[in-house]
This record gives sequence, structure tokens and C-alpha cells, in this order.
Amino acid sequence: MFETAELGQEVSDDEFQARQPELRRALLEAQFELSRTNIPLLIVFAGVDGAGKGESANLLNAWMDPRGIRTHAYARATEVEREMPGQWRYWRDLPPGGEVAIYLSAWYHHPFLDRVDDRSTPAEFHRELDHVRMMERMWAEDGAVILKFWMHLGHDQQKVRFETLEADPHQAWRVTEKDWANWGRYDRFVETAEELIGRTSTGHAPWTIIEGADANFRSLEVAEVTLAAMRQALARDNGGGGPDHPPALQMPTVPGHRNVLDAVDLGSRVDEEEYRARLPELQGRLNRIYRERHARGRGAVIVFEGWDAAGKGGAIRRIVPAIDTRHIEVHRIAEPTQEEKARHYLWRFWRRLPRAGEIAVFDRSWYGRVLVERIEGFADEEEWRRAYAEINDFEHRLLEHGMAVVKFWIHISPEKQEQRFESREKVPYKRYKLTKDDWRNRERWDAYTAAVHEMVERTSSARAPWTLVPGDQKKFARLRVLETLCHALALDE
Repeated sequence: MFETAELGQEVSDDEFQARQPELRRALLEAQFELSRTNIPLLIVFAGVDGAGKGESANLLNAWMDPRGIRTHAYARATEVEREMPGQWRYWRDLPPGGEVAIYLSAWYHHPFLDRVDDRSTPAEFHRELDHVRMMERMWAEDGAVILKFWMHLGHDQQKVRFETLEADPHQAWRVTEKDWANWGRYDRFVETAEELIGRTSTGHAPWTIIEGADANFRSLEVAEVTLAAMRQALARDNGGGGPDHPPALQMPTVPGHRNVLDAVDLGSRVDEEEYRARLPELQGRLNRIYRERHARGRGAVIVFEGWDAAGKGGAIRRIVPAIDTRHIEVHRIAEPTQEEKARHYLWRFWRRLPRAGEIAVFDRSWYGRVLVERIEGFADEEEWRRAYAEINDFEHRLLEHGMAVVKFWIHISPEKQEQRFESREKVPYKRYKLTKDDWRNRERWDAYTAAVHEMVERTSSARAPWTLVPGDQKKFARLRVLETLCHALALDE
């Protein structure tokens, strides 16, 4: 694989100086055009020590406009980062459309070194690479351009590079004992690198192997590949994202076909005496379970979806008093902001994940992609269809990290919803909850019902199942939610 990057290719200083001005002009021009689109450009540098990763990142910042570039170099994880799922800090640093992000020691760094040092098995290594490949695919399918440069030096070239740096008093700090130790295991590094590149070089995020021995050659290659990628992305761009409000999707309904919501017993009730007795008992039980999770650093994500006026807010208000308010945060998810629209739809949820031992409650969530965005036409068919796999992968990352994922759909009848809407109109402090969209959405009840059925079918798993809660009586729904949470959050002995 690396034979093509050990050919000793060089570019003279005269040729470099002759080609540099036009290349820099073209890069700036393409960057400016890119800034007027919704296309983010992600540039990853990886490879052997001394091959020019940092120098190449500095070069792009110097030849392009650094005001539109964010460079991220990931050193040892901070305390907050260690408490989050492994991909959290990369999602956090995802650039908005029109900007460029450069990554050093990023998502390939630790899986690669863990495998080289035998801290992971081949199966664990492959699983980590599959996770990375899925993350990159999500970003690419959302419009990102991903460039990955593997900077290479041959065994003898790397030794010469280290010796040259050590001979320069201003550069000697770049070479450490660890670098020389790694050079002693060169074959092991190359073998692992070949496996990594082979499993993660895809059509939407290919690796480009750069020969790093000659700085002039390396610099021109990186710049030209970057320029070509920007021009290709601009050529594909159609100049916009379509109308702000595309036509709503008409969901087909099959006569006689039963829906998962048909099985919800909306006649479920609890009397006042039982409610008053069980509510504090369940809240106390939930508090004990939460304190144990907090002590063990086990976080949780609680998702509430359901019909308008189904009682999501009331259920959440019965959860919060059972938890120390310092360790629970409720996120009310509304229409995305302009900053959020400029990134992958999961970005705003990755940013809101709880720290170790804490709880995040989402009043509406990432499932809006396959519900309201699907029905109202804010996501096209390709986008919402691939969202099922993206959501499953996202939740799997949380579960792997030790978080609990608890998901509720609170179901009510159309008649009960209409009754609650009319009641809200009569109560001044509840009137703000009711909008024209709430009434309009009732006309699409069947379409939403079909979308909920497919959502449950495609995203309910053994470790993160959907709980369908009968909500025609709010008190019953609140107790059911608390019971489910106690069961889902309890830690195994």
C-alpha cells in the first residue's frame, strides 16, 4: 500500500516558488465560494511521526483565510471529555456549513495506537473503525466534504527526518524518546495503518496517502488535493437547499392495517387515592436509584415524544423533584436555530449530553427527524430514511458508554386532544401552549400515526425500547412513566 509513498519524489525550490502563488490564489477563491454554501470541509491529518502533519495544517492556515478555518488538535482527554461517549468531542467540534475544520490526533488516533500497543483486540479495533466509518458517513450524507491525509515516511526516511530535526536546536524538541521507540516498531505501525486505511477508505471519505519526505512536494500535494475537493464540492452544489417549506409528505395508509398505537389501552385509569399514595413512593424509589447511578458515574438520557397536549410536561414535572436539581437538566427542543441548521441534525443533541452520573431529559428529541420533519417535508425522503440507522448508532454510542436510554411515546386519542386544546384556550396561563400549528397538525393524525409505527419498528431495541404510555388520564401516565424509569435505571447487582 505504501510503496507509492516511498518513491523519493521531490520538488525543487524554484518549481515550488513558481507554482505557489497561483495555487494560493485558487485556494482562497475556492474557500470564498465554499463560504457561501452550506458545505463544511473536514480535513484530517494522520500518519507516521515526522511526516509533516502539523506542518501541513499550518500551511493550509497560511495559504487560506484562517478566519474561516478551525484547527482542532486532540491531546489527552479532559475530565469532561472522559465522562462523555468517545465521539462527543468530535461532534462538538463539527464545523458549520461554509467553514473548514482541520483535525490532528483525531478519531483515528486512539484506536490506531491501542491496536499497535495491543491494548485492543482485532475485533475491538474493527468495531471502533466501524463506528468511525458510520460517523463519517452521517456527516458526508448530510453534505460535508471529508478529506483524510495519511502522511507517510519510509523506515529509513523517518530515521533521517528524526536525525535532521535533532540536529537543529530550534527543532530538536519535536523528536521524543517515544518517537524513537515507535520507530523501532515501524513494521507494526505500517501493518496496522494498512488495515486501518483499508477498512475506512470509502467513496465519501477516502484516504489520500502523501509522501512526506520532501516538504515542497508534500505541501503542493496537500494543497492541490484540498483545492480539487473544494472545486468538486462546489460543482455538485446546486446553489441552495430548496424552498424553506417544501410540500408536506402524504403518508399512505393501508385499510385494515393495525398500527402499534392501536394496542395502547387508552382506558387505563388510576383513582385519586392510589395516585396520592403511589406518587411519593415512586418518586422516593427513583431518588434512591438515581443516587446509586450518580455515585457510580452512570448517566441517563430520557426522551419524551407524543402528541401535542399528551402530558409530556406534566410527566417531566413529576420526575424532576425526585432528582437532585443540580444533576438533571431538561431540554425543550423546538425549531433548530440558524447555528443548528448549519450542522448535522444530531449535533445539537450531542452537545446536550449529560456528564457522568447526571440525567438529561429531552422534551422532543432527535426523533423529530422521522416525525415532524418527515411529515412536514423539512427533511427529504433520503434524509429521514437514513435517519433510522443514524439514530440507532447514536443511541448505541450512549449505551456503550454506560448511559441508560429511556424513551416514552405518550399516546392520547384525537378526542382527548381536542378536549385539552379547548381547555387550554380557556385558561390564561395555559393559552400560550396552543398554536395554530397544533390545530393544523390534527389534520395529519393518520400520517403521524403511520410515522410513529415505523419509528417504533425501526428504533426500538432490547436495551433502548420504546414505552408507549396511555395518556388519556394524566395521573395514570405519570405513574407509568415513573414505574418505567425505576425499572430502566436500576443498576444490576
